[in-house]
Amino acid sequence: MRLEHLTLSELRIPFKTTFRHASAERSETASVWIEAQSEHLVGYGESCPRPYVTGETTESVRAFFANHHEALCREVVDLESLRGWMATHTAAIDSNPAAWCAVELAVLDLLGKSTGQTVESLLSLPPLAGPFRYTAVLGDSSESAFTATAHGYRRMGFTDFKVKLSGDLQRDTRKLAILDGLDSRLRVRVDANNLWPDVGNAIAHLGNLGRSLAAVEEPLTARQYDGLARLSAALGCPVILDESVVAANQLRFLQGAPDQWVVNVRVSKMGGLLRALEVVAASRARGIPLIVGAQVGETSVLTRAALTVAQAAGPDLLAQEGAFGTFLLEYDVCEPSLMFGAGGMLDPQTYPTLGTPGFGLPIKKRNT
Repeated sequence: MRLEHLTLSELRIPFKTTFRHASAERSETASVWIEAQSEHLVGYGESCPRPYVTGETTESVRAFFANHHEALCREVVDLESLRGWMATHTAAIDSNPAAWCAVELAVLDLLGKSTGQTVESLLSLPPLAGPFRYTAVLGDSSESAFTATAHGYRRMGFTDFKVKLSGDLQRDTRKLAILDGLDSRLRVRVDANNLWPDVGNAIAHLGNLGRSLAAVEEPLTARQYDGLARLSAALGCPVILDESVVAANQLRFLQGAPDQWVVNVRVSKMGGLLRALEVVAASRARGIPLIVGAQVGETSVLTRAALTVAQAAGPDLLAQEGAFGTFLLEYDVCEPSLMFGAGGMLDPQTYPTLGTPGFGLPIKKRNT
């Protein structure tokens, strides 16, 4: 493969509804779009730089791209040279994981198309099998909007729910009561998005929610591993690590029993598909369960990459997030949009193009 051009642009697609959590409020995508071109073929990549996740902004992504895109076009010709480039630029990628993610996905898509292979075949992985089951995610909305959305999810057959917390005990308790009113058998976990700097306050709030929880995600400011272990023991439920684990080498900080922890693997946050697969393998080797997560506003490109990661997690996959497609976006970058259906299920067999070279997405349009 001869990589002739890499181009970068911003991707801004309006949401059908505003989504809010403790760290941010969004009404449109804030994504980076990369196109990798070789002769008459184009590969597509996407990422979601977030200052509160990896410290990245659109401006920092542009700076990374300006520094490296010419060298990438000269040096990357196949999968081996792509891996080699990653190995010699580890520090730069560690500091710019979302920037690298968009580039890597575009190059992998192009490599697959150039060699006539799916990305799974290119990476010597089994073909996608599925089906994949997704979690219902409820933002920190008003009570009326929360109730309407929860009822909508339940009518679709969802049984696994994730609730974004506000930090207001009465408000958060009411949210969980609404879900219990729908069906007390629902599996519910909460996401605090790094609300509390102090473990004592976090334990007090979470312990007074009036409901047992399947797990608690990022209750403390990021990377307080000792405090998170204390919180897990006090509440008797695992802690999901998102901002606290953005690379495989951070797993060494997790002490105690593996079932105290769950690692949330988001492709953009981890720095692309290859690094996400490394985190999955390292977590499974330690006996740590996994969630394959998503960032709000992902298009079908990141949804597709996450399917590869979820399949690699095997029986250690506790839940999967994302695949909202045009449930959230006014439009997607491909038609049909890759998204869950009834019961939160996504069956690759209903998307025949996923078995075609690259990521197999019929890219139609985008807005920059």
